Amino acid sequence: MPRIDGSTATIPLIGAVYAVLLGIPRAEADAMVSVSGTDNAYDNLRRGSTDFLLVYGPSPDTTIDGLKMAPIGRDALVFLVNKINPVNDLTPEQLVKIYSGGVTNWSDVGGQDIAIKAFQRQFLSGSQTMMNALVMEGTLMADAPAAYVAGEMGGLVDAIANYDNAESAIGYNVYYFMSRMNLDPNIKLLKISGVAPSVVSISDGTYPFVADFYAAIRSNEPESSPARILFDWIQSPDGQSLIEHEGYATAGR
Repeated sequence: MPRIDGSTATIPLIGAVYAVLLGIPRAEADAMVSVSGTDNAYDNLRRGSTDFLLVYGPSPDTTIDGLKMAPIGRDALVFLVNKINPVNDLTPEQLVKIYSGGVTNWSDVGGQDIAIKAFQRQFLSGSQTMMNALVMEGTLMADAPAAYVAGEMGGLVDAIANYDNAESAIGYNVYYFMSRMNLDPNIKLLKISGVAPSVVSISDGTYPFVADFYAAIRSNEPESSPARILFDWIQSPDGQSLIEHEGYATAGR
């Protein structure tokens, strides 16, 4: 079995792969999973300390020379607020203004007259890469106080769910993590221009902030190597069925 690394949001998929291919109980398979996070995983694969990735897209600063990648599913960047926040829907333009510092009060986007506390992810996280590529599109994000920059996906969710002035807070994360791995009753996901994030709206592209995630191996892997065999299998109908079974969106379905 090749050594597998990846992104936080692919942890359930990695566990499922171990369970299916090794024929072991799911709980035992899940206990085998350890991931380094998106950009660290790419570095580990290039250095040879892992063999196969299930991973979100790399940041622009991450080198992927010498790697072979194939899109195997879709996820989306979603925006979350505390459930007591009356705002349910924002436009892409409003989000850019909030995160570039042009809009600083919720009253400017249909909420209460209170300051916006815009939480961010750390620079090399997969969700930060998606934020820059899909939402900001070249517009620089405003500098955030250190307390508003979350190193872990779960840390950002906890901050918005429990923040002292919870109605002020907004943040972002990937849909799969929010919907399947960290369900918090104090959080709600915002619609974007009237479209709610869901497996269907992500698969068919009607939700706007959608990106592929990938399987990756080193380009020089022999055709008969376990990593290459797994790379081909995860793209096969059986592999795609496993991805769907785990609740991930797939392109065009």
